[in-house]
Amino acid sequence: MRSACKDEREEVIEAWYMDDSHEDQRLPHHREPKTFVSLDQLAELGVLSWRLDADNYETDEQLKKIREERGYSYMDFCEVCPEKLPNYEEKIKNFFEEHLHTDEEIRYCVAGSGYFDVRDHHDSWIRVWVKKGGMIVLPAGIYHRFTLDTNNYIKAMRLFVGDPIWTPFNRPHDHLPARKEYLETFVQKEAASPAVDAAA
Repeated sequence: MRSACKDEREEVIEAWYMDDSHEDQRLPHHREPKTFVSLDQLAELGVLSWRLDADNYETDEQLKKIREERGYSYMDFCEVCPEKLPNYEEKIKNFFEEHLHTDEEIRYCVAGSGYFDVRDHHDSWIRVWVKKGGMIVLPAGIYHRFTLDTNNYIKAMRLFVGDPIWTPFNRPHDHLPARKEYLETFVQKEAASPAVDAAA
């Protein structure tokens, strides 16, 4: 049951556990019964989220503040749809390969929508649906992938600290320092908690 005190971010970002079906990747892939994941649970995986004013991103003070606080000096836009993205079929296939980056991945959806899938502490897939106005930060070292939903369109602002490096490292790349740091910060920390059975 969702809390009565509505988090406004939930209007533009929803998350749920995925089923194991290999049907079209653009479908929601809910489990039966549906199992939603809160934005607080995503934060425990290092996935941060905001709701921003996508119609006024040029003058949005909140976005400016986030960029200053987090050092996001670089910005560009990426439109993903069959008409706008060269080599669309190949690119969408590459985006959906499970991978990690050695830096944060910051995406702010200013139009359309899409799915960012992330692995939880037990390696299950969580589907994160980001719609217009939603901004998420995936931490360096988290295994993830991206796909469009059935609307087949997203326009996303990409932010970065310093010069952008978009290199994906397809799984497995567990030896990378970014992966080790991610595990130490978010996964082993949870495993060390007395409430969790380490054998599980």
